[in-house]
Amino acid sequence: MAAADQDDAVRPRSYQDESYLYGFLGAVGDLQQDGELQDVVLEVEGRRFPCHRLVLSAASPYFRAMFTSDMAESRQKTVVLQGLDADMFGEILSYIYSGTLHVSLDRVQHLYQAADLLQLDYVRDTCSSYMARNVEHSTCVDLYKFADVFSVGVVLKRCLRYICRHFVKVSSSEEFCSLSVDQLTEIISHDELDVKEETRVWEAVVRWVQHSTEDRLHHLPSILPRIRFNLLTSDDTAAILKHPLVREDPGGIQVIRNVVKEASVQKKRFRMDTMEMACLLDMETGDIFCMNPRQGKYTKISLPPHLKHKLLAGMTVTSDNDLYVLIHEPTDHQLYTFEYNQVCKEWEQTCTSVSRFCDVGWGGGDFASKEFFVEVDKCLYLIMVKDTLLGMVVWTRRYNWYTEEWQECEKLHFEEGADEIFCVGVTSGSHLYFLMNSEVHRYDPVHDQWDRMTPPRTLPHLSTAVAMGTEIFCTDYKSTKIMVYDTVSDSWEALQAWVNPFRNRIDSRHLFVLENQLHVLLEPDNSMAEEGDEEDCLVLVYDRSEDAWRDLKATLPPVECYEVCGPMCTMAQACNVPTIP
Repeated sequence: MAAADQDDAVRPRSYQDESYLYGFLGAVGDLQQDGELQDVVLEVEGRRFPCHRLVLSAASPYFRAMFTSDMAESRQKTVVLQGLDADMFGEILSYIYSGTLHVSLDRVQHLYQAADLLQLDYVRDTCSSYMARNVEHSTCVDLYKFADVFSVGVVLKRCLRYICRHFVKVSSSEEFCSLSVDQLTEIISHDELDVKEETRVWEAVVRWVQHSTEDRLHHLPSILPRIRFNLLTSDDTAAILKHPLVREDPGGIQVIRNVVKEASVQKKRFRMDTMEMACLLDMETGDIFCMNPRQGKYTKISLPPHLKHKLLAGMTVTSDNDLYVLIHEPTDHQLYTFEYNQVCKEWEQTCTSVSRFCDVGWGGGDFASKEFFVEVDKCLYLIMVKDTLLGMVVWTRRYNWYTEEWQECEKLHFEEGADEIFCVGVTSGSHLYFLMNSEVHRYDPVHDQWDRMTPPRTLPHLSTAVAMGTEIFCTDYKSTKIMVYDTVSDSWEALQAWVNPFRNRIDSRHLFVLENQLHVLLEPDNSMAEEGDEEDCLVLVYDRSEDAWRDLKATLPPVECYEVCGPMCTMAQACNVPTIP
């Protein structure tokens, strides 16, 4: 044996037996199940739970303090625990001995309270995450009240956001009337409140007060300043002054008059002053370029400095008007998701990261050549197109908001020779579509399966696609034609009115839907044009009733190169954003 090998052999080393680590918890669970070596009985609501002091102390700082201090409980054979639900404690005990936690919507709040008392961070954090992922119309008010009492920040934030975005619907519910006065005023104070008219806020206040007029009328003077009277017409204000609730409260009229005098500084609610904008990526700066050419509005959303020079692998706007981007980090080959808060104008990381590579089981060449990022029925989907030695694979993942994990969906396999360059992923209705030059596949999320559909046949070199209603519009790299796919009848037809104004001299083309009309952004290829003969970008809108395209005569701000990651997105944005000169 060489000297170096001998030195390595005698050098001290540490070994870790992973089977022991996993087996130890199982052995402890068996002891509990068999009732062996138990040395303490915990009594909750009259029910007795024999346990092991050592196991309890190892799992919970609460029990460690109880059994290792001079407290009387450290010497007692039976310890009575107050402030706990017996069923919830049984679930907690099951977790302590098995490491498995069972959470359901009807039990999560009680489970959180028990975990909070017993200082079980994992259980508490898991319950918080579970509640945050289950915020919807039927739960938002109840979870908001709970999160407010127990200061569960992540749940409170998610509930408040949901209530603001669906204020008209939520404020009409019976649950809304169960809010405390402080909770009500907190909600109606938000700029993000999704109302078209401020009268909606007043109507919600009236419903809340009338739910228990005798107990709540005296709160009206403290609530009224939260209503933005400068956003109401003089007739609306006069009607409020004459309302029986205001006239019944002696101070109400004077409060309103004082508020009206000082209301000029109150901002519009965010949704009152928005317009729809189409989003592209400015490849030169890494910013997201937003435009409404008909209104002559152009602005940008800047990525935070630490993301500026990362690769933007995908971008999507959800049905709730949330903007998400997918960032590729080359150093660890991970994809990270960031969400943009339009009110705070801040980016925050959301979702867990996902690997940009995957073992497709074919060996070699598993580099992800293209990604598409879309939403289907409130779920985010990531489509990764991979070129392997045996052909192309379309690898799909769906983000599960409840487990906070990316789940693998059924793959699409293509034989060698399939061209992954000419492909587009787009969503229409409750299905996801993957389009190629010669094939179309539809993904059904309910059954987790891909179905082969009718291909376009006469559309070579597919470039871009966008969905509008039940139709998908596509064009090729030279924009020689625009094809329309009817997802209901599974049939194709050409859009007869299309004439390419640049002929073959196109550098990029982007179909998008804005204000429920089909548009196309055409960027000319001026690389061969002589100085002074360069052509500007065109934005055309399609009038279906007249089967004609119209030039919007848009003057787009100078951008070196527009790019789109997947289908071009549109989102509602504030009208008062600074316009790009």
